[in-house]
Amino acid sequence: MALRDDCFHQQHSPALELHVEGPGGGVLWPMLAISQGPLILACLPLVDAPAESRPPLASLFSVSQGLTLLAGLQAFLLGSKGKPDSEGLASRLAMMPFILLQVCPLGTPLDIPQPGASTAPAVPTPAGTQKQPAWKTGLHRGRAVVNVALTEMVRSMQYGNQSRQDLWDVYGTVTCKCEVEGVLPNVTVTLTLPPNGSPLLDVQVHPCVSSLDASILTATSVEDCDSSAFSGPYKFPFSPPLEPFRLCSYTSQVPVPPILGTYQLKEEDNQLCLTVSLKLHESVKNGFEYCEAHLPFFNRNQMGNVNVKVTSGQLDVSKEKNLLVWVIGQKFPKSREVSLEGAVGFSGQLPGPTDPLCTDLTAYIKLHFRVPDMTLSGCCVDQHSVQVYSSAKPRIVTSRELLSSEYYIWNSTGTAPLSSGHMML
Repeated sequence: MALRDDCFHQQHSPALELHVEGPGGGVLWPMLAISQGPLILACLPLVDAPAESRPPLASLFSVSQGLTLLAGLQAFLLGSKGKPDSEGLASRLAMMPFILLQVCPLGTPLDIPQPGASTAPAVPTPAGTQKQPAWKTGLHRGRAVVNVALTEMVRSMQYGNQSRQDLWDVYGTVTCKCEVEGVLPNVTVTLTLPPNGSPLLDVQVHPCVSSLDASILTATSVEDCDSSAFSGPYKFPFSPPLEPFRLCSYTSQVPVPPILGTYQLKEEDNQLCLTVSLKLHESVKNGFEYCEAHLPFFNRNQMGNVNVKVTSGQLDVSKEKNLLVWVIGQKFPKSREVSLEGAVGFSGQLPGPTDPLCTDLTAYIKLHFRVPDMTLSGCCVDQHSVQVYSSAKPRIVTSRELLSSEYYIWNSTGTAPLSSGHMML
């Protein structure tokens, strides 16, 4: 139909839906297209969402990137006059493959071509005439704020058995949101360690980081760490995107896990007798946002009688889920030790949850906790060390926290899955 397919038909939205015919055909959405005269430019942004759900176009960062790229290509092809001329258009079309290779390598827009651009290597532009890159589709207006959040996740596998080595590891991330005026403002975030802290290992950084000491990237957990390894301070200069992003990630080797535990189960007369002991290490801040121990029981009937006592906190029982939740709370007692002891019967008429791994006496405790204003490695971001080179002085907000992740204590009287070497993938 001419009404639908004619090139001169004015579209109300630059986002179109393209139906692909034939075997395995589907729908391509959103196909972005802009036109001026006989010139039509189109691209297909990557949308990370299920095919059946279509988020609003205004919420899709890739759509903004695509439209910015198409507008830049259109301005380049039309030239300074803003109108297509046969000779100029032909020569610029011949340059398009090389231009696209420069501004959109591997399909990711890094810049936009300018009218009169040549294929010669780009010369850095002075700070006063900086052009806005395609990946930064807007500028911040308003109060300047820089937020830097450091989160460390600790994992652990504890067996309570001298023949099995307990394992733990620490993984840290630094997340930033920089609301700073300017096309390409410069920000520097510095991470510091205590005098006796272990070096940060396996450091990975966001592409916006402009320069980095090579020794930061060469320290890995695969090789034994020695005293000569770089131990900071770790400086990360960058020009931030508008949205929150992960500035860097790292691993750290700490001497002990934050909470040490033992778990013992014995089966007597269709009930389980259990003993649990947890100890908070002296180096860890005794101030939690939350701290809970979950004790699930699999491949048994639903719970019947539960006679369990705790020395601190409270115990919640979910018989339908065959789950004990020990809410330790926000503080360990002065001794930094808590314990749980008692017996659980399984006289229910209905079967409880199943797990192919946890048969017989193979069982675990999973710890869930968050410690604000602390990291196991001692790594921190001092708000006075955050440097921002912008027209307005920003408010600097920094935070750090320690979170549990896959923190297991296995029953020492049963079999348990074993791991060797480093846990961190």
